[in-house]
Amino acid sequence: MILLYLEAGVSDAHHIHTKASRSELAAAVEMVASRVKKLRVLLIPFFATSHIEPYTELAIRLAGARPDYAVEPTIAVTPANVPIVQSLLERRGQQGCIKIATYPFPAVEGLPAGVENLGKVAAADAWRIDAAAISDALMRPAQEALVRAQSPDAMVADPHFSWQAGIAADLGVPLVSFSVVGAFSGLVMGNLMAYGAVEEGEDAVTVPRFPLPEIRIPVTELPEFLRTHLLERDGKDVDSIGKVSVGQNFGLAINTASHLEQQYCEMHTSGGQIKRAYFVGPLSLGAEAVAPGGGGGETQAPPCIRWLDSKPDRSVVYLCFGSLTHVSDAQLDELALGLEASGKAFLWVVRAAEQWRPPAGWAERVQDRGMLLTAWAPQTAILGHRAVGAFVTHCGWNSVLEAVAAGLPVLTWPMVFEQFITERLVTEVMGIGERFWPEGAGRRSTRYEEHGLVPAEDVARAVTTFMCPGGAGDAKRQRAMELAAESRAAMAEGGSSHRDLCRLVDDLVAAKLEREQVPS
Repeated sequence: MILLYLEAGVSDAHHIHTKASRSELAAAVEMVASRVKKLRVLLIPFFATSHIEPYTELAIRLAGARPDYAVEPTIAVTPANVPIVQSLLERRGQQGCIKIATYPFPAVEGLPAGVENLGKVAAADAWRIDAAAISDALMRPAQEALVRAQSPDAMVADPHFSWQAGIAADLGVPLVSFSVVGAFSGLVMGNLMAYGAVEEGEDAVTVPRFPLPEIRIPVTELPEFLRTHLLERDGKDVDSIGKVSVGQNFGLAINTASHLEQQYCEMHTSGGQIKRAYFVGPLSLGAEAVAPGGGGGETQAPPCIRWLDSKPDRSVVYLCFGSLTHVSDAQLDELALGLEASGKAFLWVVRAAEQWRPPAGWAERVQDRGMLLTAWAPQTAILGHRAVGAFVTHCGWNSVLEAVAAGLPVLTWPMVFEQFITERLVTEVMGIGERFWPEGAGRRSTRYEEHGLVPAEDVARAVTTFMCPGGAGDAKRQRAMELAAESRAAMAEGGSSHRDLCRLVDDLVAAKLEREQVPS
């Protein structure tokens, strides 16, 4: 996957304020809000569920941020991605509250018709989705036609779609880039893209222009586009390669909270390269999770929640590696045998696309101690269930935020994209997790075919050690619960994330009033 925002060198940015104070601006907006019939916001996510769902969550939050304003969000997706939006809106009870607009996905050689999402494509063909997504020739015409037909008052777009800045400028409407990757990982990738270098023979790279302690990352753990860029740049001016000038947009919103990544959020707001920054997450907090300490109910809950209801508190380890990752059959076999040997209860999600079958007799041996899911799992409800004691995660940012919201410690097993970078935030900065792979257990890489095989005995050892009462999991849980409380406060009315969300709406309303020259 390409870089989510390449402006970063980019380490520095701050808010541009009007001459009036923030309170004066809010008061002015309130006075003339009655003259604004509505604020129509068009949101355009990238073609992956891990992007579409946060954009939908943001749309829901925007619609309710300022009850006195008529904010009308519209999610723009291709036809095959509509069910993702609809499903989330149904789970949130927001059917009919958020509009959905569609535009055609281009015909791409090698992709079957109707395959328009990274989670639905074979691992070997995922690059075709990426290539189409960033193609000005393939993607821009359909998106531009949709934007012009919608004629929104404001746009929120994925940084993948660099041409949206030109479209927004032509229409004279503000464009906010919304990153579904955290501040830390985005800055690491941006600084590496802009200023990074790998000397010949080196197997790791140091993140440039970053605060101490030094962050050094193996080349094999870098996202594909960064690995290629650093190894094949051939002395080109790295400051000018592939930059997306997010800094020229109206602002940047990130699905994070200032308390989670304070130092790195401050790097966005301390210099001047980004006009406005909004930290509006965790967006999914409280949306569908079972309240901590509670079960899922007797009649309406899914089978997996009813199964969890039968388990003791903090006794189950939950494993899910996201919608995009590919795990080899050999590694899945070792995971299955390791979970069996651990003696711990487990709830394990395996992508149906893997088409893997457990070892002979495994299901009979684990019996009711384990549950295997190959369909959609209600992850926030699972993570918030009292019976779950730990989460084995691929370090996708959405999953990290959901673990934080649930106050749950994690074992990290990154797979692709920026997940190895996010792992460092989780284990070294947030302090809520430990690496699943012990040192020397095998090679780690963003290319699944390069992964070392983690044997069953190491799987069993990692799970039992982390889940042991009084062990590492309990130590990490305390910090996770502290972050959960701070996150709930951030998203509550008056909290930092809620204030930033309201400020985003206020700023977009003010921009509309300025364009329409509404008299004061």
